[in-house]
Amino acid sequence: MELTGKRIAILAEDNYQELELWYPLLRLREEGAQVTVVGRETGRVHTSKHGYEVTADIAANEARSQDYDAIIIPGGYAPDLMRRDPAMVRLVRDAYDQGKVVAAICHAAWMLASADIVRGKRLTSFYSIKDDMVNAGATWVDEPVVRDDNLITSRVPQDLLSGKCLAPD
Repeated sequence: MELTGKRIAILAEDNYQELELWYPLLRLREEGAQVTVVGRETGRVHTSKHGYEVTADIAANEARSQDYDAIIIPGGYAPDLMRRDPAMVRLVRDAYDQGKVVAAICHAAWMLASADIVRGKRLTSFYSIKDDMVNAGATWVDEPVVRDDNLITSRVPQDLLSGKCLAPD
């Protein structure tokens, strides 16, 4: 899959799940995409659940959805912190409203619910937040990867390795 010229944002916050941030970031860069890490502040270092660091290239309040072709939200417990930041929530909602691909892995579906973009959508997530998704109006299914229009969701890091998450339509 050739992604040269595509611009993709990956959201970062403390307590992110390593594979859910680094695997897409590195694979997408290998395919030629320009990947930008969006965090709370430009230059802020965010630490994963196990101490791995990633530095934000740009702050969420400076990022504009029209500058990206897709937004990826990694899981872990980072999405619980991300959804407290109105700029991150706005970025996700705006990208979705503009028809951009919005992808959420594992607990990242919390961000989709906070952005109010799951109502009437079919999606998956880590099983422990199934009730949150259903209560937000989604149809939750237990499948490795689910696409509904421009929304892509997966359950756990191992789902990334199936190749279905990065496969073209």
